[in-house]
Amino acid sequence: MGDVERVECVYRDPNAPVEARIKDLLPRMTLKEKVGQMTQIERRVATPDAIKDMSIGSIMSCGGSGPFGKVKTVSSDWANMVDGFQKLALESRLGIPLIYGIDAVHGNNSIYGATIFPHNVGLGATRDAELARKIGEATALEVRASGIHCTFAPCVAVCRDPRWGRCYESYSEDTEIVRRMTPFVTGLQGQPPIEHAKGYPFLAGRNKVIACAKHFVGDGGTDRGVNEGNTILSYEDLERIHMAPYLDCISQGVSTIMPSYSSWNGRKLHADRFLLTEVLKDKLGFKGFLISDWRGLDRLSEPRGSNYRDCIYAAISAGIDMVMVPFRYELFLEDLTSLVESGEIPMARIDDAVERVLRVKFVAGLFEFPFTNRSLLDTVGCKLHRDLAREAVRKSLVLLKNGKDPKKSFLPLDRNAKRILVAGTHADDLGYQCGGWTADWKGSSGRIIIGTTILDAIKEAVGDETEVIYEQFPSADTLALQDFSFAIVVVGEEPYVESLGDNSVLEIPLNGADIISSVSDSFPTLVILLSGRPLVLEQWLLEKMSALVAAWLPGSEGGGIADVIFGDYDFKGRLPVTWFKRVEQLPLHIGVNSYDPLFPLGFGLTCNNEKPPK
Repeated sequence: MGDVERVECVYRDPNAPVEARIKDLLPRMTLKEKVGQMTQIERRVATPDAIKDMSIGSIMSCGGSGPFGKVKTVSSDWANMVDGFQKLALESRLGIPLIYGIDAVHGNNSIYGATIFPHNVGLGATRDAELARKIGEATALEVRASGIHCTFAPCVAVCRDPRWGRCYESYSEDTEIVRRMTPFVTGLQGQPPIEHAKGYPFLAGRNKVIACAKHFVGDGGTDRGVNEGNTILSYEDLERIHMAPYLDCISQGVSTIMPSYSSWNGRKLHADRFLLTEVLKDKLGFKGFLISDWRGLDRLSEPRGSNYRDCIYAAISAGIDMVMVPFRYELFLEDLTSLVESGEIPMARIDDAVERVLRVKFVAGLFEFPFTNRSLLDTVGCKLHRDLAREAVRKSLVLLKNGKDPKKSFLPLDRNAKRILVAGTHADDLGYQCGGWTADWKGSSGRIIIGTTILDAIKEAVGDETEVIYEQFPSADTLALQDFSFAIVVVGEEPYVESLGDNSVLEIPLNGADIISSVSDSFPTLVILLSGRPLVLEQWLLEKMSALVAAWLPGSEGGGIADVIFGDYDFKGRLPVTWFKRVEQLPLHIGVNSYDPLFPLGFGLTCNNEKPPK
């Protein structure tokens, strides 16, 4: 098709209604182009031939897969890469633009220089819907600055068991708190007008990104918190506990939804036609597209990746519209084409899937504005966004103990104290501060991002005459000194993701309890715990501490912690999850009969030892 002919096509007319553009484009497409549009591949296999000749619909980067592999790369590098791919897509016969996707789950966390916000569990502690919306807005700008159109976020799982390796990706164990935080979708995509059709995808322009609510449905309710496990529930409870947040996302015009790796009563979600098509599409009226999770189809067979043709049949028949392949795309295209040509998958199912993909592309304005808006590059890691992240850190902190004597508060700390000891594995480690899904899939230790460690922030916050001594593991000589006014110990979990984070012990790793104990024996001590979930706090250890703060996984802005512990702001956070006494109690969440927590859902002190207002 020549350029002149293209311009005259209805699908090329930005003023034509979206449905008219779909209706015009779909009949022009060959089966090869249709199955190409249903395919998402990883950038490492995105060859010019695949993009131009196979009409691949989408490309994505997994964690750590940037323009130059795992080298630290800035937003402009990403924009150059994505625009290069997009140029190839526009040279295809019909010139259908690509969607580029990434896991920007707490800021644009794969890209060096981006603002890293607290993980969802910390945001759940704030209960602040407007804050969630603003973080979505800031994230959208930083994602679009890198040329990327779609983030696989938010995760709206309701985590019922902290043993789950994705606990920190959930806002809360309480469905209503998760629902309250869903305006993050509006932040990413923009506010739909009042007359916007329910269930129809929405995007408010070039500075917004396609959102993806995940993982549908019940991913946080698996038996014993096993990642990708089995959620054993009646349909009524599944709907009431785990499905409810999706209604809020759909009402905000969420453009895509990702099914879960997990199963419901033994049925894998990636092949569950009842939940994906009859419930999500037909009953709830979702008109965007369903995208599978990373190699989600491979998991439909044991051993993984075997019987691939059968897995494709099961998933596409169940209602999945775009498949995150991510590598074996030639085999996927071949098998899917064969399934259609043999009549096993009807053309109507393919057309439905492609219509949904095209609908999101038209709604997102990709045909009109396929390339990066470079004017957004100045927003990446800007002061406004870092200040917002710092505010989120402040509001997320939960004060669990304040003073050994209930009548005498230990916090706020005296910023003009003569000497302060700072200790612990997490006091001066940005990677630990951020957790998983940071710079790489798993996250790691060290200065992997641009940000402020808690130690940096403490040094910045104290008076000119105050001496701050930092020892990660304080020596016996240091502990024997008597001239420290107090100590701050920062310990917690190492970064983890998904099944790598499944944990049936939930003890403070890296000898955290020993560091707390030895320092607390020598000085009055504030303990700051960085974790994606509650961890075991034995009574003897708790009694030794003068104060305890749950700081979750705060991200790049350690200054938010100093702001609160030195009294510039009071504590506002309240527990988004129940803090258990012993792992033997799990699963322990609000609503169970034997509810006997160390700290209940919603617990949180202020410096006056009063509960923050609801």
